[in-house]
Amino acid sequence: MRSRQLREGVRRLFRLPLRTGAQVEADADDELRAFLAERIDDLVARGMSPEEARREALHRLGGSIDDAAAALHTSAIDRERRMRVREMIADLRQDLRYAFRTLRRDVGFTAFAVVIIAFGIGASATVFSVASALLLRPLPFTNPDQLVWIRNGRDAGLSAQTFQVNPYLSFTRENRSFSDVAAYFAFYGVGDMTLSSATDAIRLSAVPVTQNFFPMLGVRPLIGRGFNAEESAWNGPRAALISHSLWERRFASDPDIIGKPITLNGASTNVVGVLPASFDFGSIFAPGARIDVFTPFPLTPETNRWGNTIAVVGRLRPNVTLAAANAELRVLSPRITAENPNINSFVGSATSLRDHVSGRTRAGLLVLAFAVGVVMLIVCANLSNLLLARATTRQKEMAIRAALGAGRRRLLRQMLTESVVLSACGAALGLVLAVIGTRAIAHMDAVSLPLLGNVSVDASALLFTALLAIAAGLAFGMAPALQISETGVHEALKASGRSSTDGKRGQWVRRALVVSEIALACVLLVGSGLLIRSFLKVLDVDLGFRPESVVAVRVDPDRQRGFTSDQQFVAYVDEVLRLARQIPGVTSATIADGLPLGSNRSWGVSVGGAEYEKGKWHGGYIRVATDGFVETMGMRIVAGRDLARQDVASTEKVVVINQNAAKELWPGKDALGRLLRVGGDDRRVVGIVGDVRHLTLEDGAGNEVYLPLRQVFDFSTLTLIVRTNLEPTSLARTLRSVLAPVAPNLATNEVQTLQGAVDKAVSPRRFFTALLGGFSLFALSLALLGIYGVISYTVTHRTQEIGVRIALGASARQVQSRIIRETLELAIGGIVVGTICAWLAGRTLSGFLFGVTAADPITYAAMVVVLLGVAAVSGYLPARRASRIDPIVALREA
Repeated sequence: MRSRQLREGVRRLFRLPLRTGAQVEADADDELRAFLAERIDDLVARGMSPEEARREALHRLGGSIDDAAAALHTSAIDRERRMRVREMIADLRQDLRYAFRTLRRDVGFTAFAVVIIAFGIGASATVFSVASALLLRPLPFTNPDQLVWIRNGRDAGLSAQTFQVNPYLSFTRENRSFSDVAAYFAFYGVGDMTLSSATDAIRLSAVPVTQNFFPMLGVRPLIGRGFNAEESAWNGPRAALISHSLWERRFASDPDIIGKPITLNGASTNVVGVLPASFDFGSIFAPGARIDVFTPFPLTPETNRWGNTIAVVGRLRPNVTLAAANAELRVLSPRITAENPNINSFVGSATSLRDHVSGRTRAGLLVLAFAVGVVMLIVCANLSNLLLARATTRQKEMAIRAALGAGRRRLLRQMLTESVVLSACGAALGLVLAVIGTRAIAHMDAVSLPLLGNVSVDASALLFTALLAIAAGLAFGMAPALQISETGVHEALKASGRSSTDGKRGQWVRRALVVSEIALACVLLVGSGLLIRSFLKVLDVDLGFRPESVVAVRVDPDRQRGFTSDQQFVAYVDEVLRLARQIPGVTSATIADGLPLGSNRSWGVSVGGAEYEKGKWHGGYIRVATDGFVETMGMRIVAGRDLARQDVASTEKVVVINQNAAKELWPGKDALGRLLRVGGDDRRVVGIVGDVRHLTLEDGAGNEVYLPLRQVFDFSTLTLIVRTNLEPTSLARTLRSVLAPVAPNLATNEVQTLQGAVDKAVSPRRFFTALLGGFSLFALSLALLGIYGVISYTVTHRTQEIGVRIALGASARQVQSRIIRETLELAIGGIVVGTICAWLAGRTLSGFLFGVTAADPITYAAMVVVLLGVAAVSGYLPARRASRIDPIVALREA
């Protein structure tokens, strides 16, 4: 009995991994019946009758054989499952050990493959991290999905998108879709506040916000409190909230800063709170800017007179959709405008705050995602080709394993395990590259992209990398694994050395992979070529001014000066200009309220004496400046003159306009000398200048209006602009010294070059173009390696054939020409397929192109030349090696 049970146990042990659920239950039933029969026999031997013995045996089993069978089935199936899991883990450990041992034997191949995978996965993880920060990760606010951006109209100018205080207050009272609505002053200036101490002064950027701005976002101060009603009143106590970064770098994270006064713009201001490090106003609402200070913005009649100045953010009530909120805005807008006839129009519309912040980057990130997807396909095709070539040298090894009993599925699993291990090693190195790349991107202060500082390799990026590594390993390992697992044992064992071959099918697969690599590289080259050509076209546009050698620095007067009259202010401006123009190396200087491609504001303008319906007047971008503005900026005077020193309050009110405004307001007529109504005043047009690109380099010029600073005092900042051949840092020190008599607290840490403003304006386009260009170069390198690998492999396996040709009289040139011709045939095949794909993909880039079309012939011609050149170079080395084959040696080794 014991012997039979042992034999059955051994039999079950070896059958266990192969048994199905039905087999497990059948074996359990057999075991139950055997146990029951043995128990009955034992009880009968003790003197019981067979019936009593059966009842007693069933009683000890629980009274029911069915219940006992069910319990035994469950136990047996669980045991079977555990055994299967243990066996799978044991097999996996065995496969992993064998994979690492195999890869160690071929260190050169392994290192090369790991580096290629690392670059591909590193690029993918980096782009995913950028996309995650900009598009996927929630905004750092409480319930960010409820937050919406509310804009006034659809025009490009900032004044046309912002709201006036009274309509804003009416909207907050009358709406039913928003639980709270807050605002900030949209016309804050970068570096418009000076933080002074006993030893120095620095420029900071400050944003006035409404009392409920931070509570509405769900942002609580790290220490201290928010603004109260008294501080948010007109001429209330001066208070400020400071950013976490300013608290660290300027106040050494001193917790006792709360309640202490600091000097901002010459006035004592109490610090009431420090914001948390997770809140970065600039990265969300003002990409590329660093905002360090927040002050209360009063919602009063005084600020209402400033016009459209506040940007509005709202929080939807629970269960209220964005569509419902927009429907209510369409109803409220005409009512609010009609109820307030003396205010600017209210034309509200809402979009999600997420779309407002990163919606403009979505298309660019999708392009980058497509590009890294193409790169990964090229990586997989390249490695698959390398593994196919390597597989021919392992045919005998796999044939021996098959002869020893390894099935096709076992061999396939082993080969795929090796590929996934190889991919995992590359992914580990790729993560290091991704961490380096994301840190570099996060510190690109010159790139005006939202949330860029939040880019990092987080848990989602780690999960993405792991999944990508597994998918890539299976993708590039499948073809070699199938080839090896299908190899006949007898054929593989008989073959040896160069006679090991994978036949025409294997050659066709390798060539198809090379063609696909070239086609994919073609798509990337065309895409990057179109973006590069567009970028160059953008840089080549006529800006309307000459940015080189122009430096700007803020010269807002200190609050302590307390000008009591406009004449005192004009005297300050005159003295600043006089001192600046005397500096050696300064060729011209002017003062204005801002720079092109920076802050902008638009007013309604109209022909003097003409009547317009409300809201039907023309719009114009306003710039307030002194004499010398046109000369310093390098603008072109078309007719008339520049703003002059004599344009003061006591003389005729004048204005200079651009060509676009002259054509729109007085079509077909001479605008010089005519009256233009702007800001409620009729002004004489004394000059017409060339158009300037104020908003972006891609957008054309709008109506531009230049007002004399000595006649118009409606501005919040003053910027000294000088044209000089001095280095900016040196000029800043000189200006601080020279202007000390009139501006003793002048901060020169925010010296800006006009060329820097231009560079920042094109930084998003440069960012995406540079990344796509880098991916294209990587793809081109992989295509070169792929072509070289296939042609080199072909030459190696055709050594005997080439030796025979040379023995029969073929010259070295003929051998080289034949090999290079085969190389170019592969390249042309890939170029034909890639050109079609590139043309289809190029149509999706239309929104990114400037000055070129998706079918730009120069780009396509350059792509063909580059790929044919790369193919020729990659085919030349194997061709040269083939032409030097010794026919005697080749025939002897065959």
